[in-house]
Amino acid sequence: MKLSTNGLRLPLLGVAVFFIISHSYAQTKQLKRPKSKVNLSSVDNFVTQSFDLYDKVYKYDGYAAAGTPLDDNDIDVLEDALDDLSGLSDSAPDILSDIDGASVLKQAKATLQINKAKKALSYSIKTAKELLLGQRERDETEDDPENNTSTSDEESNSSSGSSNENDDTEEDNSNISDDLEIYSKFDYVPGDKLLFFDDFSQDYVGDFPSKWNTNASGEVVKIGDKGNWFELKTGYGVYYIPDVKDLPEDYTIEFDLLTKGLGRQTSSTARFHIILSDNNTFNDGLAHYAKINIPLGQYGAFGFRAKNYFNRGGGSINTDIKADIRKAVLNQPHIAISVTKKRFRLWVNETKYVDIPRFIEEENVLKYLKFHLNNLKDNEEHLFISNLKVAEGGVDLRRELLSKGKVSTNGILFDSGSAKIKAQSYGIIRQISQVLMQDESIKLNIIGHTDADGSDSVNLELSKNRANAVKEALIKVYKISGNRLQTDGKGETQPVDDNSTAKGKAQNRRVEFVKI
Repeated sequence: MKLSTNGLRLPLLGVAVFFIISHSYAQTKQLKRPKSKVNLSSVDNFVTQSFDLYDKVYKYDGYAAAGTPLDDNDIDVLEDALDDLSGLSDSAPDILSDIDGASVLKQAKATLQINKAKKALSYSIKTAKELLLGQRERDETEDDPENNTSTSDEESNSSSGSSNENDDTEEDNSNISDDLEIYSKFDYVPGDKLLFFDDFSQDYVGDFPSKWNTNASGEVVKIGDKGNWFELKTGYGVYYIPDVKDLPEDYTIEFDLLTKGLGRQTSSTARFHIILSDNNTFNDGLAHYAKINIPLGQYGAFGFRAKNYFNRGGGSINTDIKADIRKAVLNQPHIAISVTKKRFRLWVNETKYVDIPRFIEEENVLKYLKFHLNNLKDNEEHLFISNLKVAEGGVDLRRELLSKGKVSTNGILFDSGSAKIKAQSYGIIRQISQVLMQDESIKLNIIGHTDADGSDSVNLELSKNRANAVKEALIKVYKISGNRLQTDGKGETQPVDDNSTAKGKAQNRRVEFVKI
């Protein structure tokens, strides 16, 4: 996760000053990277990544000691390294439990390497912060880190205990249960006014998508029977910006992710960033931003990170939210985000992981959506996005149904060409059930509509089946009596938007609830 370059520079009155102030000091003696591996994957990964980041910071510390100012790209790399260091240190799994059962010699070797990696992390975090803040100071304790063997209780505890490894990441390709009861408390409800939709169906494979911008590269790819997806490229300072403008006060964001090549060798610092920004240029934000990132690493359970920044003076949120979504990341997760004034919530599939009541500290300044991907192995590990939907919120479906006697929503989603309801749809069905529970005299007609893809007869039958599926969900999940519900389907005969565009098709695929 990339820290705001502008936010850090402005208080420092120039980018070169904070590197020059320490030029009169000698640089700390460099730690030696272990030459051999322990052959325990989590230990070897932790040690390798720690020293990779250490080498970056040590290089820039050397520039500072020599009085050599850095250019903008160097500063960007250092800021990224600091963020990755914090994540690796805070989210590192309890790897010492992996040593259990190994030979005495292997246990001893692993312990020595882990302790050395912890020293490298400690030095790197302290040094990177001091360099960026212009407060780099050197003392005698830094002269020979090889001989500094003391570690705090906190450091010791961070690498001890039971492992959080997940050895089952490849056992099951499905993360959607057939038991609808698990969705009964799912409370995500998408916005009611569609602002942006892109499934890349109208882009040529191999091209950069027409409704996006970037300062790097990317392309639309076709993946089997899953349709078109946009592949994002990993890199420092790389941003992908959909043509979403003037985000309102209340809105929702949804999209599907697909990954390829992730495994136990994937870096703990591999993350997918979602940024709400005050501008549509290639940075986190100038005066304001709020961002959350999704962990992609597989050898340990790495949490979400949330950070905000407002009025060029920093923000009150910079947290690591513990979670284990390793299995979900491998199985095409659906991401849903709800912004309601200052409140920010995020779901992965049907599980809510983030709910920060005052994440958006300044309302009506974050108008743009951006994505950033960091630390995947080029040409080996891949991430794709599709079905990006941004919709304005603000209408409570329950109140609209009670006051107007009917409500229409395109937030109830189905598998393509199927009547199988997607998990993220149950928040809306739950709201409808609450109306029926509140007033037992209400009866509803549920009407399905489709887009124009396919034949008239197939779409008519599909719309009827989808209406019946919603009825069955109300009966099975929310225990609504079936004699209060009727169903109908209109197929493609009553469009509300243009069926020649992806956005129009998304509007036309809808379900209506009408009081009888």
